[in-house]
Parts: sequence; C-alpha cells; structure tokens
Amino acid sequence: MRVTRLLLLVVGAAATAYGCWLLLPQLGTALPWLIGGPVLHDVLVAPLVGLVGLALGRLVTNRLRLAWIVAGLMASATLLLIAVPLLWRPPSAPPNPGLPDRDYPLGLAVGLAVLWAAIVVVLVVATTLDRRTDRR
Repeated sequence: MRVTRLLLLVVGAAATAYGCWLLLPQLGTALPWLIGGPVLHDVLVAPLVGLVGLALGRLVTNRLRLAWIVAGLMASATLLLIAVPLLWRPPSAPPNPGLPDRDYPLGLAVGLAVLWAAIVVVLVVATTLDRRTDRR
C-alpha cells in the first residue's frame, strides 16, 4: 500500500509540475482568473448561497418541497455556470457557414424555464397528494 501511495504521489507531483510548466507562458493572462475565481466565490457566491439557504429554510417548512427547490437552484446555478463563457466572451473562431449559429441567451432561458416548470409540476403534484392523504 505504501508503494502505491508513493507512486501516486510521484505521478501526481510530476503531472502538477508539467501543468505549471505549461502555464508559465500564459501566467500573465491566467493569473486574474486563478485569483479572481476563489475571491469571487468567497466574497460573493458563498455568502449569497448561505443567505438563500437560511431564507429557504425559514420559508419552506416541508423537507420534500425544500429538497426539490434546492435541487432546482443547484441545477440553475450549474446551467448558469456552464453558460457564462458562451454568453460573456465573443466567439473564438469565425462562424462556420455550414452550422447554424446558436442563440445562447435564448437557449439558457428555455433550459431554465423547462427546469423550473418541471419543478413546479412536481411541487403541485406533491401538494395535491399531501392534501388527499390529509383528507383521508
């Protein structure tokens, strides 16, 4: 077991060193991203997620409904995270005339709308089933 761990340590260190070597020529442009991401997360995203979690915990008392809402928020955040590079920066290559250009903002809006429509349907069905079991 020790030999395996040592081997994995050496391979991991070599891969890290090679990655750092490849990053050196681009360090000037990559440094703001390497520093900005964690700072943005710690200053903005983490406190915002904490406040939303506290508010949801107080507003939604049913654990099943809360789980579905939290799942929807996590899926929405993932979609937004994936969409940021496509929405923010200009295309890195000229458009391919054989492929239709995509409307990324519209695609994101449709994806979010479908996601939240599905969650609303699930919550309405769960509420209806809860009311039916309460009447019995």
